[in-house]
Amino acid sequence: MTTPSLEKKCNSPARESESTTEATDIGTSEVSIEVVQTPPEDLTFWERSEAFLTRLSTKNNFWHRVCSLIWLPFAFRSGISMRRITHDRFTAVLPFKRSNRNFYNAMAGAALLGNSEVAAGMFLFKHCGSDYAVVCKNMQYRFLRPCHGPAVYNVKDAEIVQNQLIEQMNTGKEFNIEFTLNITQIILKREKEVRVGRCIITFHCTPKSIIRERFRRKNKQEASE
Repeated sequence: MTTPSLEKKCNSPARESESTTEATDIGTSEVSIEVVQTPPEDLTFWERSEAFLTRLSTKNNFWHRVCSLIWLPFAFRSGISMRRITHDRFTAVLPFKRSNRNFYNAMAGAALLGNSEVAAGMFLFKHCGSDYAVVCKNMQYRFLRPCHGPAVYNVKDAEIVQNQLIEQMNTGKEFNIEFTLNITQIILKREKEVRVGRCIITFHCTPKSIIRERFRRKNKQEASE
């Protein structure tokens, strides 16, 4: 037979432990958890310079022409340039100059076809060029009528393509993206544009971080051998 005082002594530690456990649970639930972000990857001077020049080439027509003169002479000779539509929308214009015309005094098919890849690449470079390596994988061009004036390259459903591009970039993986370019001719007398061609083009985009990692693994394998 136990006395009431002994029962209190025996039961008191359990109650204290219960209250301690409750206090601990409550305390841990209120502690804020810090999200530790991994530091950015260290880039070499050349890699930082390449990213800077890529962004610079899409800034305005002046730097686009300068970079084209050095790295893309075909685009420099053709004279293709960017024209701003809104704050974040651009279109590419191919001038009706002698180097782009054929014997029949119309825009040469090679000029229209070749600059389709340049115009589409300019669109992608504007959004992901500094962080991705962009390579044309497939292109289908359909000639609809002769072009006797400056040609304008517009991305069909540009906002949808831009959203798809952002979704793919958020995955951090390689991806293919396909979109359509509508090529129109500017008719100065009528002040309107007439479609002269359609181009369906596919690009393969690879994060430059993946390329650098592959290069490092290849060097390690060669060193180990």
